[in-house]
Amino acid sequence: MTELRQRVAHEPDAPPEDKESESEAKVDGETASDSESRAESAPLPVSADDTPEVLNRALSNLSSRWKNWWVRGILTLAMIAFFFIIIYLGPMVLMIIVMCVQIKCFHEIITIGYNVYHSYDLPWFRTLSWYFLLCVNYFFYGETVTDYFFTLVQREEPLRILSKYHRFISFTLYLIGFCMFVLSLVKKHYRLQFYMFGWTHVTLLIVVTQSHLVIHNLFEGMIWFIVPISCVICNDIMAYMFGFFFGRTPLIKLSPKKTWEGFIGGFFATVVFGLLLSYVMSGYRCFVCPVEYNNDTNSFTVDCEPSDLFRLQEYNIPGVIQSVIGWKTVRMYPFQIHSIALSTFASLIGPFGGFFASGFKRAFKIKDFANTIPGHGGIMDRFDCQYLMATFVNVYIASFIRGPNPSKLIQQFLTLRPDQQLHIFNTLRSHLIDKGMLTSTTEDE
Repeated sequence: MTELRQRVAHEPDAPPEDKESESEAKVDGETASDSESRAESAPLPVSADDTPEVLNRALSNLSSRWKNWWVRGILTLAMIAFFFIIIYLGPMVLMIIVMCVQIKCFHEIITIGYNVYHSYDLPWFRTLSWYFLLCVNYFFYGETVTDYFFTLVQREEPLRILSKYHRFISFTLYLIGFCMFVLSLVKKHYRLQFYMFGWTHVTLLIVVTQSHLVIHNLFEGMIWFIVPISCVICNDIMAYMFGFFFGRTPLIKLSPKKTWEGFIGGFFATVVFGLLLSYVMSGYRCFVCPVEYNNDTNSFTVDCEPSDLFRLQEYNIPGVIQSVIGWKTVRMYPFQIHSIALSTFASLIGPFGGFFASGFKRAFKIKDFANTIPGHGGIMDRFDCQYLMATFVNVYIASFIRGPNPSKLIQQFLTLRPDQQLHIFNTLRSHLIDKGMLTSTTEDE
């Protein structure tokens, strides 16, 4: 120790500029690390009682366990009723609701970053966060408008220009935000500012991208929107019920209240629920038909001839099961088979979205994302599994269900120059003649 002190005492002083940069780095380091240490050392807050007063009075004689059960149950029924109402109002209202949920979830996560890292002194942080949200929404929803409102876009000159240069405009808008962020960098806050820049972009990736996929699923048919969401809701409710009454074995340390009994019971209940809900919905065109834009009425239409996926078919039952139930065949919709895959994912993999959210909240010592819904937390607390489910459904449709859309191909074909249209026509005619689907006599006629 004495030798170390002597060696330090005899070393020449660092140049002034090095000292200054060292001091800067120290200040920057302290700013970020102090925020992190505060986040890590802060105790998990006790959530305030945000239960409506009328429920508090009605349930005052119950224990806290049963009071929480009743509060969650009543508000869950209220949210399910609201879900039925917006489904009845149609796809446009559903799109607006998805957008509102996206904005609220973004606000909750950004606010957590703002509070946890004590970002009160960061210049332009909140303004830039919302600006980037606007840019990303413009990019994604501009693509959706071009896909589903193609003929309307082509009719209106301003919309046609915006559609043609959509990606360039999106990139320019993002570039402006990027430059604004660089210009807002100030000494003593560099590291913290880059932390929040990354926080904003990860939030955009999680929230905006997934909500965009939800809307794409909706346009494939409302059944692809309602069944997956309902399966996640059912799994959440049934896992809670089985865990509440029968739960004994802890499932995962991130969520101490989750039990194996709830996880397994929720799985079987969700699969059965998915089969039954799919059977009921597959018989209605308003649920199974893709949402399309009608040029004549300038509105969305949900009417078509249902595909084979939504027509009853007869299936042979395996011999082992025949001996148990006594049936040789069963009539069901092919979509019900797909619903087994959807409900299985919602039960086995979907909860990991909730576990991920639990880990996130524990990392930053918070109990809920917000206190928007009494007994449930914030909007993000209710949609942590839904976003993961939306991505799976979109990938599942693209991999096993969706084929080329003839109406979109025709729309694009009509926007080509006449010589390009003639070239495609001749190529298609030659192809059909080679396939034997078009004869030379038909060609002459």
